[in-house]
Amino acid sequence: MANRLIGRNPKVGIRPVIDGRERGVRESLEEQTMNLAKAAAQLIEENLRFPGGEEVECVIADTTIGGVAEAAYCADKFEREGVGVSLTVTPCWCYGTEVMDANPLVPKAVWGFNGTERPGAVYLAAALAGYTQKGLPAFGIYGRDVQDAGDNSIPEDVKEKVIRFVRSALVVAQMKGKSYLSLGYTSMGIAGSMVNPDFFQEYLGMRTEFVDMSEVKRRIDEEIFDKEEYENALKWTRENCIEGDDYNKPQVQVDRGRKDKEWETVVKMTLIFRDLMIGNPKLKEAGFGEESNGRNAIAGGFQGQRQWTDYLPNGDFSETLLNSSFDWNGIREAYVFATENDSLNAVPMLFGHLLTNTAQIFSDVRTYWSPDAVKRVTGKTLTGMAKDGIIHLLNSGSTTLDATAQQSDENGNPAMKPFWDITEDEVDKCLAKTRFCPADREYFRGGGFSSQFKTEGQMPVTMSRINMVKGLGPVLQLAEGYTVELDDDVHEILNERTNPTWPTTWFAPRTTGKGAFKDVYSVMANWGANHGAISYGHIGADLITLASMLRIPVNMHNVDEDKIFRPSAWNAFGEDKEGSDYRACANFGSVYK
Repeated sequence: MANRLIGRNPKVGIRPVIDGRERGVRESLEEQTMNLAKAAAQLIEENLRFPGGEEVECVIADTTIGGVAEAAYCADKFEREGVGVSLTVTPCWCYGTEVMDANPLVPKAVWGFNGTERPGAVYLAAALAGYTQKGLPAFGIYGRDVQDAGDNSIPEDVKEKVIRFVRSALVVAQMKGKSYLSLGYTSMGIAGSMVNPDFFQEYLGMRTEFVDMSEVKRRIDEEIFDKEEYENALKWTRENCIEGDDYNKPQVQVDRGRKDKEWETVVKMTLIFRDLMIGNPKLKEAGFGEESNGRNAIAGGFQGQRQWTDYLPNGDFSETLLNSSFDWNGIREAYVFATENDSLNAVPMLFGHLLTNTAQIFSDVRTYWSPDAVKRVTGKTLTGMAKDGIIHLLNSGSTTLDATAQQSDENGNPAMKPFWDITEDEVDKCLAKTRFCPADREYFRGGGFSSQFKTEGQMPVTMSRINMVKGLGPVLQLAEGYTVELDDDVHEILNERTNPTWPTTWFAPRTTGKGAFKDVYSVMANWGANHGAISYGHIGADLITLASMLRIPVNMHNVDEDKIFRPSAWNAFGEDKEGSDYRACANFGSVYK
């Protein structure tokens, strides 16, 4: 378990602030204040991990902070320690602006202890007013119920907000300084694959690295990959990746020799895509020092269509394997890699991966099937969570094999898990449920292999997407719901009406009876693009918190209002939560601009 990218994992800084008046006041508060900081650190370290499996580390200020000098000492320590998230805690009144964290690039929150003996809530209100006035939006955390002065426990409602804040803030910190790798450029006129460097720089703090697809061809031709790993990878692929039926018309099917060559090419492509993202020291040993460095890419995408796929094997196999939690080297952290280089789908995939530590699904938001349409076509009635209609999620490329739903949680329910919880038996089941069919040569003239499976089992998932709006900038939309499993005969009839060689996930969003979530049809009708990023779990509240940190407004969601957690400054922009979100994001602007 290790961070495979360049740069240390960010730490969480805990700032215990205190009333600076000595000769009685400060001394009486020292122990309680520092104990609050220690309790917060323990909560965070016991509940959060990085996608690479590493434990999250907290750094507590050396002393309580009673004024400007101690705040500066703390800031210096945090800078030296690589702190990327700031949580201030206190049970008492403090000198608001004197003890605040003034770093504009670090997400920050303040937990004001709800107790009657000392006015922690009064300080919290004063501090949040100061942060808002200075243009440094901060999250306010205040427990619902009064606690006794000596109570060092953290109430459940406070725990939820602390974890939501830190989990989301760590995403911000992990993205900063990393790269998005664009292999090629625009795929078939898809606007999301017109990678916008300003968006990545100003909103995410990321670089954009552009590499022409000819570099992939050069590395294939000149054998710039680890040849030993390639032989092992090809052997593993032949033994574990089952070739499916060839659905092509007889006149365009190719012989066994050509298919074997295509298998060799797609395995090489997978190695090369990965090496371009994160580098490979084996290449330096082989004399390719420059190529060994990679691009420090936390996410990437492959244009493919059509300039590549009109004469070379498509990227489906490579995208599928990269986005899965395992390959020929064993079980490992999934990569974030977008089909058709749709960077605006890669970003919410990255959000989901960093929030949940799990593999992400990339899909076309393909078709809405109403109950009446399903009844007409199949003669069957949709039941259970599918009874009000379903959305067909389908795409030739990046649907991770984790989405076969062959992994199980602690209760035996279908799940998609962090890689360190996945077993070898679950890997075998994922592979056994998958076929790699020869690509549709009407779409992909150069051949290749597309993964074919259906998501088996009901899992809670969240679909999300970033869309760019002229004059407004990025907006986020999301829909929580469930994967659903249809009867085999119903699935086959519906699936055969599109490309049956591609992986299918049937999605039932949770409807609310109003707006974009009036019904399932409305969810489909209001979705802003042809693609969606699907993450395991109901993470809508975390995505909303994260979006506010990045100043990206949310235009569509079905999260309960009492779960929405944004900086306190948002309260000054009106009572309507959606409207205030837009106004606050526009007012404060992107973090890195």
